[in-house]
Amino acid sequence: MSPKILVVDDEQPVLQVLEIILKKLGYEPILCENGIDALQLVRREPPALILLDINMTPITGWEFLKRLRDDPKCKEIPVIVLTVSTSVEEGMAPMHDPLLGVLNKPVTWSELKTGIEQFLS
Repeated sequence: MSPKILVVDDEQPVLQVLEIILKKLGYEPILCENGIDALQLVRREPPALILLDINMTPITGWEFLKRLRDDPKCKEIPVIVLTVSTSVEEGMAPMHDPLLGVLNKPVTWSELKTGIEQFLS
């Protein structure tokens, strides 16, 4: 069975493109448009990895990440932050989280493949 990857992004076109790419890479994408619903999905059936947008509502990607890491059942799930912001890496530095990566949007096919393989291989 293919590893499940949860994609959390409030932009439908981004979800659609990532769904196509992940399927072609051999993964099973699970799509979610907000962090609150995503947390419920993760708690029910933890994915192998999460691709996470930072700028979302009603909770930001940062708040999603904090809640995820506070949950003993979910804190070991790797997360790759997808963002257009160049300052995200600065925000991540104090976290010292080895299960956290960042890719800048727009992300290329090869960047996404490499990023995912870092955590799932």
